[in-house]
Amino acid sequence: MYWTVHLTGGPRRVNHAAVLNDNKIFTFGGYCSGEDYVKRRPMDVYVLNTDTLRWSPVPVARKGCPQYSQTPYQRYGHSAVVHEGKIYIWGGRNDRFVCNQLFCFNCDTRQWSCPKVCGQIPEARDGHSACVYQGNMYIFGGYIDEETQFTQDVYVLDLTTFHWSFIETWGEPPSYRDFHTANIINGRMFVWGGRGDESALYHSGSEVYCPDLVYLDLKHFKWVRPNTTGSIPVGRRSHSAFVYQDCLYIFGGYNGLVEEHYNDIYRYCTQAQEWSQVRPHGPQPTKRRRQSCIVNGDTLIMFGGSSPLSALDKESQAQMLLSRPYLSPVNNTARPNDPLFGESNLIDNDDLHILDFAPTLRTLALVAVIKYNLSTKYLPRQLLHEVRAMSTANSVRSSSKTG
Repeated sequence: MYWTVHLTGGPRRVNHAAVLNDNKIFTFGGYCSGEDYVKRRPMDVYVLNTDTLRWSPVPVARKGCPQYSQTPYQRYGHSAVVHEGKIYIWGGRNDRFVCNQLFCFNCDTRQWSCPKVCGQIPEARDGHSACVYQGNMYIFGGYIDEETQFTQDVYVLDLTTFHWSFIETWGEPPSYRDFHTANIINGRMFVWGGRGDESALYHSGSEVYCPDLVYLDLKHFKWVRPNTTGSIPVGRRSHSAFVYQDCLYIFGGYNGLVEEHYNDIYRYCTQAQEWSQVRPHGPQPTKRRRQSCIVNGDTLIMFGGSSPLSALDKESQAQMLLSRPYLSPVNNTARPNDPLFGESNLIDNDDLHILDFAPTLRTLALVAVIKYNLSTKYLPRQLLHEVRAMSTANSVRSSSKTG
């Protein structure tokens, strides 16, 4: 494995939701320090062309336009899944509202719609997980603001009939939690990490970070706790989990008990039931949480999230403080209306990194050209385009308004 690409200038987003469709990554919402998350405004959407590694915004509907009422409001802590060329957004919140309405984004037309749902509709929440399996979207966990409590419920939405059902499971479920991850491998929904509380249901401030892996057998709806071995990762929240060749990978995250961010990678082999730490070659991304990780073929594309200011060198710290006028240059404290109030030592990332699971000689040669600043004068045009894509920073403008 090799970290091959490191680019800046993308969307500066935290707690966003992203999916891959037709070699394009669509990222929805999230927040950026200093923006207003009290007012209801349309959710922004950005698209990454995975061939050129260029970001572009999707135009946002104006008030009065038919699309305006169909567009979800800007939010964080929501989920996104893709099914048959359509992306479904559910849950999440801004600083005032929590949502349980379903929204659908058509990848071809770039238009929003609000499917009419029925059945046992789950309560509004954020910090939950969502997975698609055999045409159904499974929701697990999260934090229900109206009841001020964590949950361990499982709901399923049929993406053909849009009928919600509460799933009666058996076996010992994962503890109540939010900001965990859930991934499906061979008919099993693997749940790992997240933030819980010593009081179980309610948020008392005494956080718990469980490192146990639990999966739900989606045929019998039975929770199973595999007898795992190896180097088990420290419990954490707001990490990323992804699947490659039937193995589960964990990247990054944060543990509030030890106040530590991570940029490590762990792999869980489902056949051997064994954890191991993976140490890729190449420069590592900074420690972070709330990022997105998307697998595309033999590569992982990671972007965004928030990092501790201490993870940057002094020059980068100074530049970041200058770019964040809402932070005091004296004590680096945030104003109360900052969405990161109480987290003022964090920065929002606009970077993108690619991890190649099986780098070819061609890819390694291009990495060397960039690393050692070798001449590209005699490179074939195709290779020259690839070098430029791998080394040229993005310059993303805000989503423009339309119609």
